Amino acid sequence: MKEKIEAEIIEVLDTWMAAFNRLDIVAWEKTFHFPHYRLAAGNMRILNEPGEQDVERIRKNLTARGWHHSGWDRRNIVHASESKVHVDTQFTRYRADGTVIASYESLYVLTCEVGRWGIKLRSSFAP
Repeated sequence: MKEKIEAEIIEVLDTWMAAFNRLDIVAWEKTFHFPHYRLAAGNMRILNEPGEQDVERIRKNLTARGWHHSGWDRRNIVHASESKVHVDTQFTRYRADGTVIASYESLYVLTCEVGRWGIKLRSSFAP
């Protein structure tokens, strides 16, 4: 059971990152459970349902820093049950030429709701 849950968690995170890199908000939000929470830069953002994010605002904020894509550096499951998992992560944002913009530590909480795993909360040191 443990290996199955771990594989499902990694799959959700892989899907999340791929959708984020495409700025495909619909696919990205399919990896969430709602309400979805993001704690970053001292602010708690709550998304109550799909479609509340502004892709153009996200794109503008990322590209202003030279962002081209992001990648996982680390994904360690630190606590797990059959319905909730805490994942210690680090990801890096890159420019098109592969140089690093910055790396950020974060904690992702995934929950199993209605038979599927999804990201319920992200706490990140990213802006």
